[in-house]
Amino acid sequence: MGKARQEQYVAIGIGTEKYAIRIHDIEEIIRMQEVTKIPNVQAHIKGVINLRGRIIPIVSLRHRFGLIEEEYTKDTRIVVVKYADEMIGIVVDSVSQVTTFSEIQPPPETFGDVKGSFFSGIGHENEELVSILNLDKVLQQ
Repeated sequence: MGKARQEQYVAIGIGTEKYAIRIHDIEEIIRMQEVTKIPNVQAHIKGVINLRGRIIPIVSLRHRFGLIEEEYTKDTRIVVVKYADEMIGIVVDSVSQVTTFSEIQPPPETFGDVKGSFFSGIGHENEELVSILNLDKVLQQ
């Protein structure tokens, strides 16, 4: 890929790791709220919320990445994204800032496993490497 078009991303945190979501895919970012559980759904779906009259499914990124669920904190957020003409909320531990990357490289080939396919690339920000989420893979059932 080389040089990135100056596309903007929102940096999110899961545990100590930083990830990024294209700002173009984000509808809004809201504080954590009560999630209504639904029976018989995949384990990574926490349930649904009512956002101004719209029912939105909520996905746990921690669960998706095979991490232990932790207590929500004052920094926990729901990132509401547009996906396949739907709105889906993704629970993240924190949202830090809007950023652009000087360079984006494809993810390493060794990411050929399931987890690796969750990323569309690795962005360089200052001296930091940030994995860019591939929402198609993260949100696929």
